Amino acid sequence: MKAIGYFVEGTQANGAERTLSQQTDRFLAFCQKHGYQVAATFVDTKEAEEAENGFHQMLNFIERGDHGFVVAVVDGLGVLGSDLGRAAVKMLTIEEAGATVYEAESGEEAARAIVGQWSEKEAGTPVSERVRAAMRRRAVRGEALGRPPYGYCVGANRRLEIVPDEAVVVQYIFRLYLDEALGIRRIAGRLNEENIPTRRGGQWSMVSVRDILRNRAYLGTYSRFGVRIPDSHPALVSPSDFRKVQENMAKRRRGGTGRSLKPFLLSGLVFCGRCGNRMIGVSRRQNWTTQGGEERNAIYRYYQCESRTNQNTCSYNTQREAELELRVRELLEEPNGKTARLQRAGGADAYAEEITGQLGRIEGRLRQNRRQVETLVGEAASGQIPIERMKTLGSSFVREQRELEKEAQDTRARLAAERTEAERKEQAEATRQQLLTRWEDLDLDKRQALLREIVDRIEVDGEDAHLLRRN
Repeated sequence: MKAIGYFVEGTQANGAERTLSQQTDRFLAFCQKHGYQVAATFVDTKEAEEAENGFHQMLNFIERGDHGFVVAVVDGLGVLGSDLGRAAVKMLTIEEAGATVYEAESGEEAARAIVGQWSEKEAGTPVSERVRAAMRRRAVRGEALGRPPYGYCVGANRRLEIVPDEAVVVQYIFRLYLDEALGIRRIAGRLNEENIPTRRGGQWSMVSVRDILRNRAYLGTYSRFGVRIPDSHPALVSPSDFRKVQENMAKRRRGGTGRSLKPFLLSGLVFCGRCGNRMIGVSRRQNWTTQGGEERNAIYRYYQCESRTNQNTCSYNTQREAELELRVRELLEEPNGKTARLQRAGGADAYAEEITGQLGRIEGRLRQNRRQVETLVGEAASGQIPIERMKTLGSSFVREQRELEKEAQDTRARLAAERTEAERKEQAEATRQQLLTRWEDLDLDKRQALLREIVDRIEVDGEDAHLLRRN
């Protein structure tokens, strides 16, 4: 088994600063004591520009998955964050990537250490324990809490009751999956083609269909706060059908889609010229046998309209990755002419204000996400849910947290790039020239960052492509 070490310069422990050398020594002692082979170490320094580079490098290392079983070791919880809430988010992020986190000194799982310290805090958890206890008692009685699943409403006795029009759709989705063997994307497409709206009147997506197929509420089982109450409300599907769906979905996940971990350069920049939705990067692995009996395989990467991918709407608008990126380079070579420029309503000040507002909203969502993680830790500390359940529920929050952090980072970069119009034009031209002259030398992250500085969006419709630059 292998271990990776994560060190943070200036970490405090028992009121004293722990040097990188001390953290390293304790990590090596942990590996020797428990029989781990050192796989790698990652460091974050005090410098602002270096903040968390080591942390994200470690996540990428773990997610590569080619190192066998690994654990991540930290000197203490202070390495993960200045308070237990931040430490919990980072711990869950590492574990969601695929490595269990341990404290070097105690040898204890970080999750257990966090929950243990949380329960010892003199101050209460972020949500009143009295309110949580009352909600747990209601859950034990099978009383519905929060928004009911599609197909149900909350009745007078606080139990889930069937909404006939929605229940028919739920059963239709299960029938399409089992009897007609449609995948979740094609099911979403069928529902949209037949003008069957979601509860909010919108269109169905892969996510909304998948969530219905996985929801145990349709078995008549109510689950909340770690409490599971069978036969608490009328079922919409049989146990055998539900089991078959889960088995089929598990087989598809194990079989995989040949997705590559390598990111797509134009993610977030390219849009469908037909419906206006984003185009997302898709990887497919294809295996075949030649006439001579030789087994071969290849990975195909392309951009495809998200409406078609997730909702099976829009027409077939697909662009090969290499061809579209070459087209973007050609458009960048045109300082004027076909390269359209997107005018900003209200001028530069209004645009900067818009970015500031967008950043504020993202940071608000980040704070809300962290509070949700803290609530889970509080529930585990009070014994309402087991620690493993806390990890399972927390994984969805930390996935969203990483996406929000990336979005916030990009937005801050855009805000920092705002200057006077003359300075912006000068900087934009310098960035364009750097991209054109050093395209092959730049790594993907740097190339993508430079593109986002000068490109607002790329609209693609078959052979037709338009690049709209920032003013």
